[in-house]
Amino acid sequence: MSQADPIIRIKNLHRVYHLGGEDIHAVRDVSLDIHPGQMTAIVGRSGSGKTTLLNLIAGLDDPTEGEIWIEGQRLADLDPVARLALRRDRIGFVFQSFGLLPLLSAEENVGVPLRMRRLSRRDRQQAVKNALDWVGLNERAHHRPYELSGGEQQRVALARALAAHPHFILADEPTGQLDSQTGKKILALLRRFVSEQAITVVIVTHDPQVMEEADVVHELRDGHLIDTRLKNPAANGGTVNAR
Repeated sequence: MSQADPIIRIKNLHRVYHLGGEDIHAVRDVSLDIHPGQMTAIVGRSGSGKTTLLNLIAGLDDPTEGEIWIEGQRLADLDPVARLALRRDRIGFVFQSFGLLPLLSAEENVGVPLRMRRLSRRDRQQAVKNALDWVGLNERAHHRPYELSGGEQQRVALARALAAHPHFILADEPTGQLDSQTGKKILALLRRFVSEQAITVVIVTHDPQVMEEADVVHELRDGHLIDTRLKNPAANGGTVNAR
């Protein structure tokens, strides 16, 4: 896959849920490309379909219609084992609620996904140390989540995502539980993921700070993609796929 090719391609995507005899159209005919080496924001009000879209990209849910390609591979062609391998080896996840295990230290939390990859203890310890150092938390490595501030907990979550060297990171409201100044610091780290680690970052958010920082902003409303804004249109060949 060349640098010009999208790392994620979404075409004519629909997701319909059947609840209580009613059809809920969470995602309606969305088509968009996400290119490598960029920070992309997917924005919209609560209920706009943005988190559903993120779950579809991650292979955690299946579309009713339409297709998703990840690095040129059609997601529908992957069986459950292959999807698990995709999430384990190529995708990093960051959540609004941090997603840390409360009884584990910061370094143990960062190391959890690496255990799934069956790394040697030495390689795992080195990867954890490097990731915590990169987010500036080595001195807090032995602290448990309840001993850390909200910003520190999110930095541990970022280190956990970074440690496995993912191709891209999916972040669901990563600044949602943080004050504005702490949120800026988290966004600065995510920006460094893009510029220094060459990791593509996709953020679902309603935070105006994220929209300002992102290279590309896709806006959803009632499941529809209604607008796409590019900071640098030349980076995407000047194309916009909003429908």
